[in-house]
Amino acid sequence: MKKSTFISIIFGILLSACATTSTPNPDAPVSSDDPSAPSDSNFIPSPADSALTRGNVTLSNVELLTMESFPLQFMLSLKGDLPTPCHQLRIAVSAPNAKNEIGVDVYSVVDPNEICAQVLEPFEVNYPLGSYPTGHYILIVNGIQEAEFDA
Repeated sequence: MKKSTFISIIFGILLSACATTSTPNPDAPVSSDDPSAPSDSNFIPSPADSALTRGNVTLSNVELLTMESFPLQFMLSLKGDLPTPCHQLRIAVSAPNAKNEIGVDVYSVVDPNEICAQVLEPFEVNYPLGSYPTGHYILIVNGIQEAEFDA
């Protein structure tokens, strides 16, 4: 083995030994701004959810954010609590209806056979809604009108 190859291997091992690793704090709120947080696709309902029990969430803050882009992009900022740490957040966004109302259903799913601590699990999520054709829209989250906006 050549001396330069050997030195490169040793240098690589030393660098990897010095690298830091971070483990996510399971007690921290879920946030889509956190790179270790689940991706937005984890919140989309899936066919596997049919084996789970649907639950509610408590929303403490709902805010519509407008991104400075062209075309305008919109993001939904949600803060609240899941019933337990075992519940998984789901966000279902419907296409605008004839009245330009966009319905958002925010709920949780849980395995009914899973044993779980009975404590609230806080979450904070920024969920991208995307862009919409030019028009006036009404945002309805869990049956409550939360915002009106123009695209």
